[in-house]
Amino acid sequence: MEEKDRNQIKKTGRKPKIDPAVHRYSFNLNDEDNAKFLALFDQSGMNVKAHFITACIFQKTVKTVKIDMNAVEYHTRLTKLFGQFRAIGTNYNQVVKLLYANFSEQKAYAYIQKLVKQTYELVLVNQKIIQLTEEFEKKYLNKE
Repeated sequence: MEEKDRNQIKKTGRKPKIDPAVHRYSFNLNDEDNAKFLALFDQSGMNVKAHFITACIFQKTVKTVKIDMNAVEYHTRLTKLFGQFRAIGTNYNQVVKLLYANFSEQKAYAYIQKLVKQTYELVLVNQKIIQLTEEFEKKYLNKE
């Protein structure tokens, strides 16, 4: 019985790789070259430096990710502004209903005329925002 146990192969642990990477190379960089290397590595978005190096050596495509924090902040603020426009629209409807419910038709009409003037100014501001956004996208986001 002991002979059977000795001859039996245990199947525990990691499975061996078919083609293991056993060849290693070493190279040295000065401070300037190391800074450039680390910058390129960070832009690539890869997690392993060895994979990045082999991709560069064998001319595989290396993905670079560049996040423009100004664009992210601009998008965030534009999203908040859109939420405010929606809130203004809701408030606009509520004000018009209250005006007609609580005032005479002439007085409600006078207040609505003032509201229309303010709405027109808001439309002009909105058009300016759209123009600035288009300029920003052309200049900084390089949309092609």
